Amino acid sequence: MSEKSDSAEAGAVTVFGNGTARATPDLMRVTISVECRASKVALAYSKAGERVAAVTRSLRSDGVAGSDIATSGLSVHTETVWTEGQGNRITGYLASTSLTVALRDIGDDADPGPATIIANAVEAGGDDVRLGGLNLTFADQESLLVEARDAAWQNAVVKAEQYARRAGRSLGAVLEITENTSAAPPPVPRMKAMSVSMDAYGAAPVPVELGESEISAVIRVTWQLN
Repeated sequence: MSEKSDSAEAGAVTVFGNGTARATPDLMRVTISVECRASKVALAYSKAGERVAAVTRSLRSDGVAGSDIATSGLSVHTETVWTEGQGNRITGYLASTSLTVALRDIGDDADPGPATIIANAVEAGGDDVRLGGLNLTFADQESLLVEARDAAWQNAVVKAEQYARRAGRSLGAVLEITENTSAAPPPVPRMKAMSVSMDAYGAAPVPVELGESEISAVIRVTWQLN
């Protein structure tokens, strides 16, 4: 970011302020998909429906609300093989469906915890289940963004006061405040890849470390110089 002071005639100083707020994520979104192959379209589609229904039942039995389970994808594709002199030949059909699941109770004291919920869903769906990764984010992003904006404001004030002192002036009224959305896009939750090992007893829970995530704000402020 750059800072600048306007000409003496303009009598103003413009600076950018940067601020961040950090917290432990309290909301997890995970994508659970099912892929089923069969020789007939209806068979593949029906099998996928049965598998995703089993996954959904597992999620509900572990306390996930119906409003936090959403179908986010549904498709059926042909599978082909190319043979010399014959071209493409259909060998079967692949039906797939995806669920986007929001897990809200993800703290250390959660029972069952998110790792167990996901492992149970994988076990319920069997070998046709695929995990697309997970998002760690915040249920109330706006509160953190308020903190980040306050920090950005304080950062801007410190810079502006320094420039004003150097110029032998003092800060007057604020002339303009702009949130620099192009420089600071909306916070994007961190992505974490996830794999689940299968053994003879089903899916073993994989620990999910929440860590800390950060939301930032950037503002541009212009003060009149006294």
